[in-house]
Amino acid sequence: MLLHGTDALKEAAAAGHALPGFVAYNLETVQGITAAEAAGRPVVIQAGSSPFKHAGREALMLLALDAAAHSTAPLGVHLDHSRDLDEITACLKAGYTSVMIDGSHLPFAENIALTKEAVRRARDHGAWVEAELGALPGDEDVSTDAVAHTAAMTDPRQAAEFVAATGVDALAVAVGNVHGFTQHPVRLDLERLAAIHEAVTVPLVLHGASGLPVEELHGALARGVAKVNVNAELRRAYLEATRATLPSALPGSDVVSLWAAGRDAVRDAALDVIGRLSPRAEGTDA
Repeated sequence: MLLHGTDALKEAAAAGHALPGFVAYNLETVQGITAAEAAGRPVVIQAGSSPFKHAGREALMLLALDAAAHSTAPLGVHLDHSRDLDEITACLKAGYTSVMIDGSHLPFAENIALTKEAVRRARDHGAWVEAELGALPGDEDVSTDAVAHTAAMTDPRQAAEFVAATGVDALAVAVGNVHGFTQHPVRLDLERLAAIHEAVTVPLVLHGASGLPVEELHGALARGVAKVNVNAELRRAYLEATRATLPSALPGSDVVSLWAAGRDAVRDAALDVIGRLSPRAEGTDA
């Protein structure tokens, strides 16, 4: 079933856990993410701008929306990291439950203007909007061992002004998180994250959570993060599974077993992430 509205996001924030946002690139990754419904928790399929370059927008939109509609668990379908209002409109018309407008590369005033227009368009379709403030290093599709820079992190005072001015429903923040795996463990600026949480009235979103130490992840959940994006962990699981299956599949040109191995590995990786996003233990904040 499609996960409409912001109730699940707000409930996650109140309970100290988070909705997982899993990036899908093709049929097998969509199937693997959908199979994570076995956990009985809401999940967001992120079929967005970058995967569209591989699969094609119409094809991937239809795959994700059909999978969500026929799921026994609530699944959202989300446009991730879009900088194109026409693309946002197309996804909203198709039935996406949420969209992310990424104006983080723009000057502050221009980011506000772009985000306000995305919010206006989404309201006509009953979808919620995520925006980003601050610069997140790394590549969405390839791990580059990126390093976070303090100067590019989200400013709590700007965050409060941004949310008030745009009417956005969720805010993606830069607090030391990076896209992709890194050589050294990522350490979040939890003090900055707490200040942002105090300053804004909406749930926070943490991009680049693949490989994040569990204590850092739980520290973020305790400080207002209600949606966590994971991509690289699922990509790596898919590639490792297909590599292990290839020697037995190649002699008979058995592509089905290769694709099935990748699909099942994505499912297992997604279930593992969902387990790490469970509500924090009582009496702890990390």
